[in-house]
Amino acid sequence: MGLLGNERAFAHTLTPQEHESVMALGNRKSYPADAHLLTEGDRSSHVVIILRGWVTVSVATDRGATRLILGLRGPGELLGEMAALDPHPRSATVRALGPIEAQVISGDAFRRFLALHPRVSGLVIRQLTSRLRSADQERSALASLTVLQRLAGRLTELSGAEPSGPYAPSAAGPSNGSAALGPVVHLAQDELAATIGATREAVAKALRLLRTQNIVRTGNRMVEILDPALLALLADGHEE
Repeated sequence: MGLLGNERAFAHTLTPQEHESVMALGNRKSYPADAHLLTEGDRSSHVVIILRGWVTVSVATDRGATRLILGLRGPGELLGEMAALDPHPRSATVRALGPIEAQVISGDAFRRFLALHPRVSGLVIRQLTSRLRSADQERSALASLTVLQRLAGRLTELSGAEPSGPYAPSAAGPSNGSAALGPVVHLAQDELAATIGATREAVAKALRLLRTQNIVRTGNRMVEILDPALLALLADGHEE
């Protein structure tokens, strides 16, 4: 599983001239926290490039109201390119985690630019391939791994995230003032549940098990990793 991806952000792979040309295609727009930049099933075709802030990319699951977060995207990331390249509806919803600044480019302008710039077109294709592979892995994990395995894998991933990330670990301890022993992932249980396609109740049960084994410690919107090695083993399927 992987929410953050391994590829460099699209805008960061452009040459200075390409970057200037791409940005000139659209207009800067601000979004408040929780706003939908793109909505699953919508017929719009514009693309957005995140300039500031972070967003979640999620899809509906068979359980109706439950959503599965497939990715977390930050500055430099290109979003909405699939709908710009084909006539099908949006395949996912992109929601702002906080205030967002983005460059919004019409689908027509983006397609014309790619037709004239094969190198940039290749970068978009590579990004699409990487994201589709990651989405397939997330769906496979949802079907084949237990909630405990998925939770352990997600905490392992996010506890190693860059400090500037959306759910970045920190050295700060829990709210009761006791000293921190390991990295802290700042997530509420319902948010954590959405990143692994599980219910809040199932995540709460898995966290209780991890606490009894002294693998994690939890507090208000935080999970502190006490035993990263054992957590990684659980993510690989070595359940206690």
